[in-house]
Amino acid sequence: MKSFLDFFPILLFFGAYKLGDIYTATGVLMAATVLQMLVIYRMDGKLQTMHKVTLVLVLGFGALTLGLHDERFIKWKPTVLYTGMAVALAVSQKWFDKNPLHALLGQQLQLPSAVWARLNQVWVLYALFMASINGYVAAYFSTEDWVNFKIWGYAFPIVFIVGQGLYVAQHLPKEDDKA
Repeated sequence: MKSFLDFFPILLFFGAYKLGDIYTATGVLMAATVLQMLVIYRMDGKLQTMHKVTLVLVLGFGALTLGLHDERFIKWKPTVLYTGMAVALAVSQKWFDKNPLHALLGQQLQLPSAVWARLNQVWVLYALFMASINGYVAAYFSTEDWVNFKIWGYAFPIVFIVGQGLYVAQHLPKEDDKA
């Protein structure tokens, strides 16, 4: 159920795009994300920080998309977001000695500081990769091709998250260590 809930807004977005246009799909994504957050809130009794950030970004950028009505904005938006994320993660770690990943996930995962630092570096590289590949497709392909890339491009985050999970699993405390 949780996995379906995670992909519910994206699936509806792509379905709405195929049946309508990018602006209809954006409205559907916004509504589906609100519904998704309501369901999560009902199930868990609260929203995690990441849920709140996702909701604000989807609603904020969705409103801009609908207001500006410019396909270039839609296609370049992920590049800007990924670049901003990479910069924020890198600057937080290097100049402020803060690890945003640890701040977001530290209560759920007990990991050594060096592992958190590596995860932060890997997220910076991943975000730069995603910004670059989205920028390339946005610049050289049609909106239709870009949307298709976004559908099949979900392989990148899935592979990244699985790889990250395998890496983190090696560094989690064992049951014997907890006792």
